[in-house]
Amino acid sequence: MMRRTRLATLGMWIASLVACVLVITHTRFVSDLSAFLPQAPNARQQMLVEQLRDGIIARLVMVGIEGADATERARLSRDLAASLRANPAFIGVQNGEAAVLARDQAYFFDNRYLLNADVTPQRFTTEGLREAIGASLDALSGDAGLMLKRLLARDPTGETVGLLEQFAGDSQPRSLEGVWAARDGSRALLLIQTAAAGSDTDAQAAAIANIRSAFDQLPDRQADARLVMSGAGVFSVSSRNTIESEISRLALAGTLLVVCLLLAVYRSPRLLILGLLPVASGALVGIAAVSLGFGHVHGLTLAFGTTLIGESVDYSIYLFIQRAGGRDPRNFWRIIGLGVLTSIAGFAALLFSGFPGLAQLGLYSISGLVAAALVTRFVLPLLMPQQIALRDLSGISGFLQNLFKHAHRLRLPLAIVLIAAAGLLWSRGDSIWSRELSSLSPVSKADQDLDHALRADMGAPDMRYMVAFTAKEQETALQGAEKLGAALQTLIAQNVIGGFSSPAFVLPSQEAQEARRMALPEEAILKNNLGAALQGMPLKAERLSGFLTDVERTRARAPLARADLNGTSSSLLVDSLLVKRANDYLVLLPLRATGSGPQSELIDTARVDQLLAGSGVAGATVIDLLEESTSLYAGYLHEAQQLAIWGGLIIIVLMLFALRSLPRALRITAPLVCAVLCVAALLALGGRQMTILHLVGLLLVMAVGSNYALFFDSGAQEGGTDAERRQTLVSLVVANLTTVSSFGLLGFSQVSVLSAFGTTVGPGAFLALIFSAILARKQNHAHTD
Repeated sequence: MMRRTRLATLGMWIASLVACVLVITHTRFVSDLSAFLPQAPNARQQMLVEQLRDGIIARLVMVGIEGADATERARLSRDLAASLRANPAFIGVQNGEAAVLARDQAYFFDNRYLLNADVTPQRFTTEGLREAIGASLDALSGDAGLMLKRLLARDPTGETVGLLEQFAGDSQPRSLEGVWAARDGSRALLLIQTAAAGSDTDAQAAAIANIRSAFDQLPDRQADARLVMSGAGVFSVSSRNTIESEISRLALAGTLLVVCLLLAVYRSPRLLILGLLPVASGALVGIAAVSLGFGHVHGLTLAFGTTLIGESVDYSIYLFIQRAGGRDPRNFWRIIGLGVLTSIAGFAALLFSGFPGLAQLGLYSISGLVAAALVTRFVLPLLMPQQIALRDLSGISGFLQNLFKHAHRLRLPLAIVLIAAAGLLWSRGDSIWSRELSSLSPVSKADQDLDHALRADMGAPDMRYMVAFTAKEQETALQGAEKLGAALQTLIAQNVIGGFSSPAFVLPSQEAQEARRMALPEEAILKNNLGAALQGMPLKAERLSGFLTDVERTRARAPLARADLNGTSSSLLVDSLLVKRANDYLVLLPLRATGSGPQSELIDTARVDQLLAGSGVAGATVIDLLEESTSLYAGYLHEAQQLAIWGGLIIIVLMLFALRSLPRALRITAPLVCAVLCVAALLALGGRQMTILHLVGLLLVMAVGSNYALFFDSGAQEGGTDAERRQTLVSLVVANLTTVSSFGLLGFSQVSVLSAFGTTVGPGAFLALIFSAILARKQNHAHTD
């Protein structure tokens, strides 16, 4: 009968592992950081997250060519741009060279009567022409005089200058040797738009590789010329590469640490292999559970799985070391079971996180730990030898017993440390928490500095404030942009805003174009009105024949479409502000602050919203991206704080239910609370602001550390021989070392998500063990042989 039960148990275990492997072979693994962007709770924040994940900004690559001299950098810029324009992976390459500038100028000049909102029937009457031409003649002595003089014969009414005034305030990169350059002239600049979506990390990686390859293949390139790149796609690819590298590095380092530690204790390859069976089983079950629950597995989930090695191997350590010491394992399964439940309570808080990646970590850890505990409880006893011969641990166990026997003497110093930690945290207040969504970014400071420098050199506009709305069709979207543009002009006149950008500036709606085309009079009428308007002016009608021809040509031409912008820098403006989505168009109108006054960089969004309410454009709203991102993160931080509180309360309730004693439950949770306070104070003392991830890490300290407090309390309550207590201490210390080492490794990770857990749980688990010994009842050490 026992043989049949044994075979059934082993058969179920093997069948479960085979099922997990089958699920994993069909699992999709991802490594981008989109899983760690929060799910936004409202429309404004959802718009922000969408733009971060897959907006036009996510498709832009800023490129700098450094080294060599200015002439060589300009040549390389032109050659690289020509190569990339022939590559279908890129739909826009701008570097400020003369050919593109000429196309831009030609687009605005040739289509000036369709683009300018001032084109009305009144403008081409005798009075309107006299006023417009008079204004152009007066402006000849101003800053734009040279351009006006060159255009006057064909554009006497100043339509081109009027168009350019719409972009007043938009800074442009410096031009050096005929191409864009940094402000200090140290690098040539290119702005590249990829065809692939920003969320398609594989395509972004291929595009970046294409840019590097094209640069490396440029002929006669000087050896010191080099390429630098930045942008959302570059960060995404770099983060993915970092994550994949971290997975391999941490998994290997964590496994080697645990293996070396266990071999030093077990001195038996067989026990080592048996001890790793729960770990392997838990990892397979965890990956399969996440795959079934989410449809894919994030790379960071696998990297976090290295910590599962440290905790799940604890169960076999307790089993082997205490069995070797002659203790019946049945005496401590109840403790381990309660420890598993508290760990589940801690990790369960992650399941409710607004960050999908954290929810994956929670499911992976819960399912993995349960699987590891079940394998340790029911499978390992069937495979392990009856007699376990470990190395002689009596010296170590005796040392640990003497050390922990006097631990209670440190209660007063511990109380002083706790008072100091609580005082430090109280004095820092909310400043211990980071309120910025960017605090989760894995991008290095050097890469961030390069990004800021390139953006400043590009003259990239401040995208903090923008008006946004959605429309079903492109035509409706452009009409809405025009209505809002007319309303925003009022705010410019009132000095509420300094200006704005709109896709309708370069691609008016069909309706507006038709109205402007119909405003142009027939050639005979225009000629008549022009002759009358020029009476008394120092300008002869014969010089303006080109003006008459251009107006007539515009009257006969078809309306402008998006395709007419191809090859111009304005195409990027339209694509970034008129965003085609699955079911609609998202229209964005960035606002510029006035730049004057005590709060020159701020915009009164209440005034803007009040104006938008009467604009006639449904759903139009103004968004402060800084405020929204801060509010978004603050909301999830508050959510995480509540989840952590609930997780801690669940752990206490579990203790009460299992121990049936409030004093014991409080005594067990006391060292965990002390560890949490000290870790938080150490982070604050080190100048490191805590994020959601640190908060979750503190909850995990309570979950992981509960095992140590439970064992110390059990020893005090149940007594046992001196040898059994010594073996228990050895198993606790070895188990703690595996947990601290595996979690501690994460602290050295370059990925903030992992580093936060490592710097929190690693020290926290160690302190939980020490504080459990200090606060344990003295009876735990009272018995002697």
